[in-house]
Amino acid sequence: MAGMRDSVLGLGISIAIGLVLSAAIVSYTAGRISDNKQSVSVKGLAEKAVTADQARWRIVVQGGATSLPEAFAALRTHRPAVVDFLKQQGFTEQQISFDRENYTVVHRQDEEGRQTREIEQYVASQSVQLASNDVKRVDAAAGKIVQLVESGLPIAVEDPEYLVSTLEAVKMSLIADATRNARDRAGEFAKTGGARVGAMKSANQGAFYILPAQGGGSDSDYGGAYDKSTIAKLARVVVTVEYAISQ
Repeated sequence: MAGMRDSVLGLGISIAIGLVLSAAIVSYTAGRISDNKQSVSVKGLAEKAVTADQARWRIVVQGGATSLPEAFAALRTHRPAVVDFLKQQGFTEQQISFDRENYTVVHRQDEEGRQTREIEQYVASQSVQLASNDVKRVDAAAGKIVQLVESGLPIAVEDPEYLVSTLEAVKMSLIADATRNARDRAGEFAKTGGARVGAMKSANQGAFYILPAQGGGSDSDYGGAYDKSTIAKLARVVVTVEYAISQ
């Protein structure tokens, strides 16, 4: 009987020790989990006005005829008028370049609008490219090109593209500003809860946007946006930062 009592007593002690150790482990684990949750995630925003310092402009010259040689001859007759116009606006030959000559075949349609195999005409075309750092001069020229269109010159005019050459520097500056903005926001959150902001735990840069300064663009596109239609622009970056907080 004594031996049985000793065995029961020993088993009881072992169970008690086990329960104490289990409680300690659970308490330690809970503490770890609680500590890991002592953080706040905030978004930081930064914006900056930027101005385009480069412009690209594309004008497509055309020439149509019933034979291919005549179509190319017409194209080469029309092309100097575009070049002369650009020079009159103050641009140099070094700023003007040409893509290769190309052509398309236009087939005649029957009375029901279906395309036939009969060739109606050949249309030769070539792109005239203008590249300039004088964005205001390009913008002014784009407003005058209608003179050539009204004269009957067969051209297709695209809108100029206005670009920012210092995008990487602008982006890095905005990331720094957005991170500081996130820190300020985290401080406001922590202050409300009587806590202090600690070290940064993680950071993620959102999309980088170049939008029209006067509005009209969208920052909802995943991956960012790059407005090329305006000279005055607004650069925008959003970052998401997680900070540790303590009581």
